[in-house]
Amino acid sequence: MKKVIILTLALTTTFFLGFAFKTFTLNNKNNKMKKVTGVGGIFFKCKDPKKMTEWYAKHLGLDTNPYGATFEWFEGGDSTKKAQTQWTPFAENTKYFEPSTKEFMINYRVENLTALVEELKKDGVTIVDKMETFDYGKFIHILDGEGNKVQLWEPID
Repeated sequence: MKKVIILTLALTTTFFLGFAFKTFTLNNKNNKMKKVTGVGGIFFKCKDPKKMTEWYAKHLGLDTNPYGATFEWFEGGDSTKKAQTQWTPFAENTKYFEPSTKEFMINYRVENLTALVEELKKDGVTIVDKMETFDYGKFIHILDGEGNKVQLWEPID
């Protein structure tokens, strides 16, 4: 009788430990930090940003503003969570893309920029500047594996 009770307790304990382990590992996978959630902006160099903005407005119908054009969209299936992507031409002699020598820079929307920057530092990723905070979000610049400057943005939507 004691053997049956001990065996039952051992099997029950093993079952619950297995269930707890599975729950723990699944929750850790689901809690993995999201990094990029979308494209926040596309920036490129050109000879005359004002003329380029006017050209895109006239020929492709972009609804432009002094900063280029802003495309509004909704995140995922939530039709209440509005987001945006910025399109901006820069002067060809801008220093804003440095230290990269490329003619473009992409801005990626991210979640929890502070935690992401810490993770990137641990991975040896080059952080170009200090995080800046504005009323529309937090920004920082990094270099990718080929030295392209990338802007990371945690928006306040």
